[in-house]
Amino acid sequence: MVAADELGDWAGRRVFITGHMGFKGSWLCALLSRLGAETTGFGFDHRPRLLYPQLRLQNHLSVEGDVNDHRALQAAMATAAPEVIVHLAAQPLVLASFDNPVSTFETNIIGTVKVLEAVRRVPGVKAVLIVTSDKVYRNEEHVWAYRETDTLGGADPYSASKAAAELVAASMASSFFADGQKGIATVRAGNVIGGGDWADDRLLPDAARAFETGQPLVLRNPEAVRPWQHVLDPLTGYLVLANHLLNESTSRFGCWNFGPSGDNAATVRDVAKAFATNWGAGAIVKDAEPRCGTRKETHFLTVDSTRARRLLGWRPRWDAKEAVRRAAVWYRRCADGEDAALLVADDIESFLAAAP
Repeated sequence: MVAADELGDWAGRRVFITGHMGFKGSWLCALLSRLGAETTGFGFDHRPRLLYPQLRLQNHLSVEGDVNDHRALQAAMATAAPEVIVHLAAQPLVLASFDNPVSTFETNIIGTVKVLEAVRRVPGVKAVLIVTSDKVYRNEEHVWAYRETDTLGGADPYSASKAAAELVAASMASSFFADGQKGIATVRAGNVIGGGDWADDRLLPDAARAFETGQPLVLRNPEAVRPWQHVLDPLTGYLVLANHLLNESTSRFGCWNFGPSGDNAATVRDVAKAFATNWGAGAIVKDAEPRCGTRKETHFLTVDSTRARRLLGWRPRWDAKEAVRRAAVWYRRCADGEDAALLVADDIESFLAAAP
């Protein structure tokens, strides 16, 4: 059994989370609430179907604002007086970045600058995690996983914006945080899945929407390979890293992969079929008809998390099969009318009890 305290002592710790209303932000707030932290969320999300409003969070304050509004951001951060900051606010979708490249670059790059500029001016902050993406790497369609030392790149606006955010964090860390008083790190996860993600153009949300309305799931890129992982795996990795930054004076900046084990990469088709099987009767999956002019997405992408395993002692707890099963059960139970907050709490308790 794995005790929650292996993640560090979060009881009473003040944590400031940008983008707290998003999928990962909602799960992070719920996890930190379970661990006894005091959280302040800063961000906004007016989409009609969100997990966040359904959660009954303890010791949590939500502040509506835009990370591009520097004054509002700094004021909220100063009021919260956090020890730890997790910057999640972003335009997080590859396909949306083709439609709105300017706002994608503004939010993902300049938003990161403004978060770190606020950190400079707010006393008491000890650890900052800038959440980027596995898509920051220059994609060579390797059959091996990308390591933190591999070259950054970005063929689409989203990937380029996240790679640029990495450069921003590295530059500001060396320019303004070199004294080691505030630890700055960037974190890169794989394709995170789990209940409560309702974003457009993501595989499992698309599947859940299709299946609950009796429609087939149509796959636009069925042979693409991704590093699938349950959202709680990278989130616990972030907390392990933050705990190290809080308690160590060395290695105060770095970039870290938090991906699944190497044998957990799978094609979109395989994951979709596994999700359909766990959903149950009526779930149908089929490939889209080939079309000219379809926007190119990376075919093969996995990340190597050896550094986090070796230096932080972090390990994934749920493999891809279990992550997909958990997600399918979550979405199906939610579609049947069960309480989303209780479904999240059940997954958190099961996860904390799982052996890595």
